[in-house]
Amino acid sequence: MNIIYDPTVDVLRILFQDVPIAESDEDETGIIFDFDHEGNVVGLEILDASHRIDNPKSMNYTIATSSPNLATTKP
Repeated sequence: MNIIYDPTVDVLRILFQDVPIAESDEDETGIIFDFDHEGNVVGLEILDASHRIDNPKSMNYTIATSSPNLATTKP
């Protein structure tokens, strides 16, 4: 997975897989879903990210475990 924020266009992009994008669809809330040739969602783009996310330049990464008290967070 790859997460990219481009402040020049204020777009946050999350790529789930490194595959060619066959189609993209935007919903009315400014989120674009990217699909592969089989129709699987392989990424998404959040338009006007700085207005939708507290701080698009900062991210926490958490891996959940079987016990919620044992989750690991990586900055």
